Amino acid sequence: MAAFLDRLGRLAFRRRWRVLAVWVVALVAAGMASALAPAAPDASYSMPGTESQRAFDLIEERFPAGSTGSAASEGASAKLVFVAPEGQKVTDQANRAVIDEVLGKVAGLDQVVRAADPYGTDAVSKDGSTAYASVTFDVKAKDVDDAVKQDLEQAVAEGRGAGLTVEVGGSVLATQPSGGATELVGVVVAAVVLLITFSSLAAAGLPLLTALIGVGIGAATIMALSSALGLSSATSTLAMMLGLAVGIDYAMFIVSRYREERARGLAPQDAAGVAVGTAGSSVVFAGLTVVIGLAGLSVVGIPTLTQMGLAAAGTVALSVLVAVTLVPALLGIFPRAALARSERRPARRGARSGAVEGKANLGSRWARLVVRRPLLVLLAGVATLGVVALPAAQLHLGTAGDGSKPTSTTERRAYDALAYGFGPGFNGPLTIVVDAKSAQDPKSAVEASVQEISAVDGVVSVSEARFNTAGDTAIFSATPATDPQDERTSELIHALRDDRPTTEKTTGATFMVSGSTAGNIDSDQKVQGALIPYLGLVVGLAFLLLLIVFRSVLVPLKAALGFLLSVLAALGAVVAVFQWGWLAGLLGVHQTGPIMNTMPIVMVGIVFGLAMDYQVFLVTRIREAHLEGERPGQAIVSGFNHSARVVAAAAVIMISVFSGFIGVSEPMIKMIGFGLATAVLFDALVVRMTIVPAVLALLGERAWTMSRWLERIVPRVDVEGHTLTRETDTAAATPGEAERPSLPVR
Repeated sequence: MAAFLDRLGRLAFRRRWRVLAVWVVALVAAGMASALAPAAPDASYSMPGTESQRAFDLIEERFPAGSTGSAASEGASAKLVFVAPEGQKVTDQANRAVIDEVLGKVAGLDQVVRAADPYGTDAVSKDGSTAYASVTFDVKAKDVDDAVKQDLEQAVAEGRGAGLTVEVGGSVLATQPSGGATELVGVVVAAVVLLITFSSLAAAGLPLLTALIGVGIGAATIMALSSALGLSSATSTLAMMLGLAVGIDYAMFIVSRYREERARGLAPQDAAGVAVGTAGSSVVFAGLTVVIGLAGLSVVGIPTLTQMGLAAAGTVALSVLVAVTLVPALLGIFPRAALARSERRPARRGARSGAVEGKANLGSRWARLVVRRPLLVLLAGVATLGVVALPAAQLHLGTAGDGSKPTSTTERRAYDALAYGFGPGFNGPLTIVVDAKSAQDPKSAVEASVQEISAVDGVVSVSEARFNTAGDTAIFSATPATDPQDERTSELIHALRDDRPTTEKTTGATFMVSGSTAGNIDSDQKVQGALIPYLGLVVGLAFLLLLIVFRSVLVPLKAALGFLLSVLAALGAVVAVFQWGWLAGLLGVHQTGPIMNTMPIVMVGIVFGLAMDYQVFLVTRIREAHLEGERPGQAIVSGFNHSARVVAAAAVIMISVFSGFIGVSEPMIKMIGFGLATAVLFDALVVRMTIVPAVLALLGERAWTMSRWLERIVPRVDVEGHTLTRETDTAAATPGEAERPSLPVR
């Protein structure tokens, strides 16, 4: 591996302008393809294998497009919620006149198909305090004209001016998540960290440039394929976030190794070859672990997660390819500019190489402290993460909705008003699909099913059943007594499904429970059921990969256990902030509630790959020192001396990129950004920089050995580039050779 990548790095260095041209052409071609491709489809979410999805599929099959109950064919919808002043009712003559006037203006707007009269559709609360009107559009929410939205807002404002409380639920006037500026702050922080780390504008800018090229090609390719493959815009967002984070890190490690080899006295081309052969080998294997973690999302069985995982994995793989080809090519263009100013005098380089090798830094001093007190440091690190992980035991999964938005939004206020006027379960009605095709009298069977379900404890009301054209399938709504996120609502859904055999025997028809609330609960259960198999797959594959890399059983085992610690700690922090409300105000969290059901498994996949990144980058330098003859304890110090600063800088960069998403207004995006930033913080700075050296110090020589039968069957892969560094030591020791570049450089 190291020898092949060394040759690849040297080739890219020599053919630097051709390599650069290839990547620029690829970027332009991908950009043109994305510009000419059809727009990405609307985000869709399906959950194959669940009852709620089977019910939805039955509705699509039995109800013609555009008929009642065919949700997929409908345009955007909104609910105008009217609340009378205290002591009054919406049925009072004056208030009714205001509502009729507002709805008259709304019904006359372009793109509005219908604005239902609440007084004729049983949409007035029993106490008369609240009423709502369903507004239907002939286009999807994203296609509603701005002028129509403004006229709708004007009509709402006039209703408010007349003394009523008027709010709008649904997606038509939904506040779009803000961000952009905060995400840019993450990139700026990354640039500052790179500049501090390298003390060179060229060296700092090179990782940013290559990462942007890789992300640009990846994102443009995803956009170009989005229509053909049905990819949503969220897919490219995740790919861009991860591609940028890992792309900067991968390039930074290669540039750092290049500068180190130049300091040892190697010529530019030789240094580039060794950097790609050593650090590049670590990049390849680290990238493979990230790809495994992301592609493994396919086993969950949720199409959206599969698309996001595979697209992000492809972008990460592209970042690896950019790092091992474009980075050495740019180093060939700027062989001296990538060095710090003090290192650009070739005459002194050979004399300084020995001093550079032996100079202690903060990383080596920290490693010496850990090696002296490994057990104490290990216990402190594990105890700290264990305490932070405790809230994860109370993890409650759910799905974002209007109820989780800030009270500053009209959607949230409409949600609260409906819950107050019609009961907490009104915002999460259950859709019951009755299949009476096998019944002798379908109509009687449906009526009996409605009566059976309405009698179940926890159901406060049921709507009138609506039949399809054939008359063998019907749909009706059942309103629970509790909020969609309430555990009792989940119990009600399970009770309805458990009682189904009795209802089927009585009526001769079968039914299924669906709707957004039931779909969310089914989604929660499917994700929870897939988490253990998913963990087993990715951890098992990565264990085999690390077994090959380090030729050790204990090192991969330690890496997997450390990853679990950091993930649990990150989940604990997410629960404490977003579910319990700790520090919520500081982070701009306006409403606490359940954790997004897909977030834990997505976070596990992403963090797993990133955790293995730092494991490979850090431990390969330790093993490299050990292979060169150093004792286990001294090898830890040497490895930290070379890599701790770069690993810490890489972690800060990644934390900065992810933290940029904490500043957006959308609660779920904020949650993902916080979770990933926290996980990287714990894994890089606590697990890899503290627990890992402590465990290696306690294991000693046993960390780098394995049984003889494994020695025979595990393939040998020279990730550390031991043969390369041995060959270049002779060249570095001869000043005349060191000062003579392998080819003319600019």
